Amino acid sequence: MVILHCLQQTTWEEVKDRLYYGKQSIERDGFIHCSSIETFWRVAPNFKDMHEPLLLLCIDTGKVEAPIKWEDTGNYGQVYPHIYGELNLSAVINVLPFLRDGQGDFVLNEELKNYSQS
Repeated sequence: MVILHCLQQTTWEEVKDRLYYGKQSIERDGFIHCSSIETFWRVAPNFKDMHEPLLLLCIDTGKVEAPIKWEDTGNYGQVYPHIYGELNLSAVINVLPFLRDGQGDFVLNEELKNYSQS
């Protein structure tokens, strides 16, 4: 299964050659926030006001070394995957641009349709 993690392009440029990513998220939240492809549209509005270029890490859950828990930590009635440890970047199988329409709303990348579970 493929899950997504959104981050700033500048952050990716800083970490892409490392073995692991996410130390700051773990220190702040206790885990790395992710989403399934099918539910990413629910969290995408959180990034609407960010004007920096954003990227989507496509993460193969079968390759992630740290535990992944599917939780509803915000009591939203929807569970999301949280990675409880640093993400080994060998689990990242693709890096895609966060696409937006003319109003700044998220547009699903064609490549993500290849990974979709539904």
